[in-house]
Amino acid sequence: MPKYVDGFVIPVPKKKLAEYQKMAKIGAQVWRDHGALQYFECVADDMNAPIGIPFGKLVKAKPSETIVFAFIIYKSRAHRDRVNAKVLKDKRILDMDHTKMPFDHNRMSFGGFETMVEGK
Repeated sequence: MPKYVDGFVIPVPKKKLAEYQKMAKIGAQVWRDHGALQYFECVADDMNAPIGIPFGKLVKAKPSETIVFAFIIYKSRAHRDRVNAKVLKDKRILDMDHTKMPFDHNRMSFGGFETMVEGK
């Protein structure tokens, strides 16, 4: 069955990575509680690919920042929309101080993707 993926590339100040990780753990629990199939938050390790545009350059990362690549997997886009509607009403998300995020949300990149090929 095809799946749907929300993907994120986020520049996070290195000094705020632990704070971001705490927030991400809450997010993982909330999305999974509301039906997301899988939830991943990954921190940059190898950003020196010999081809393409490195994620850091894509989001104009500063030397003091690292990159988080995150993705959430759903059954379909409709399933994603249902899950996200519940997430946005969840007290754990509503209680977060969205004015003090540990990253600049204006510089993150986001998109929703239909699965074209899935290897197993």
